[in-house]
Amino acid sequence: MRERQRLRLGILALVSLVLLGAVPLFFGLRTLSHDPVFDTLDALEVPAWASTSAVDNVSGSRWCLQDCRLRERTVKSEKPWKETAQAYEQALGRDGWRRWKVDRCPEQKDVKGSYTCWRRDELTLDLWVRDPTCVPPPVDGEPAPTPAPTPAAEKCAGSLVSVKVRNAIDDERTGPQPTTDPSLTGEDPYPTLTDDPLGELTRSPS
Repeated sequence: MRERQRLRLGILALVSLVLLGAVPLFFGLRTLSHDPVFDTLDALEVPAWASTSAVDNVSGSRWCLQDCRLRERTVKSEKPWKETAQAYEQALGRDGWRRWKVDRCPEQKDVKGSYTCWRRDELTLDLWVRDPTCVPPPVDGEPAPTPAPTPAAEKCAGSLVSVKVRNAIDDERTGPQPTTDPSLTGEDPYPTLTDDPLGELTRSPS
């Protein structure tokens, strides 16, 4: 009888240890796999019509091993891009983000819609709001079909919102900027320091 009781107590103790270790391990792994930046985006006070069908993508390492983490979110809005951009800009301002006027914002020219850049603490954020893509892409090399007239056009109303959040230390726009367009030279020349006392050597008289 005593041996059976000891065996039962041992089994209960083993099960208790497993449960006590499994619960913290579960929540620990959940914390590591979840990015709090998306919680910040979820907390933005934007109208319900401005944030539907959210799709999140994550790449890179949170600890900047090789590549720092890049967070991307794409959502759909039920209203035009101008009204949607205004709603997001106001929400970002209320949440502590500040407009960041920097070169290469956007990094490509002739970007349609509204493209703005923001900074808060150690993060940078790119906000791009534009009209949705109504024409589907080509399939198997065939040209895209011509969009049908209304009422199918009603499905293409609204706007598309893209948010990109990076670590400031990994955002090359926070560092020295090139003085010329890299597309013209094929290089990224950085500003040359002037008034450098060691810039040129003065020959001594012979």
